[in-house]
Amino acid sequence: MNDDRTFTLDAETTEKLTAFGKLLDKDASTMINEALEQYFEAKDEELARQDPMTNLSYDEFWNDLDLD
Repeated sequence: MNDDRTFTLDAETTEKLTAFGKLLDKDASTMINEALEQYFEAKDEELARQDPMTNLSYDEFWNDLDLD
């Protein structure tokens, strides 16, 4: 599936894409796709750890719980 979309990136992000693209010999599209894939994997893991009864992640639940 090739769905062309338009995104707006700030100047700093554009500069970093250019710099890392030259450093890694990759085009911006490849780097953005790799970054989004990592983001989606992390969010999938985060959602899998959420307790459907509380709507909190495992860490959010236990971080605010005082066991003293």
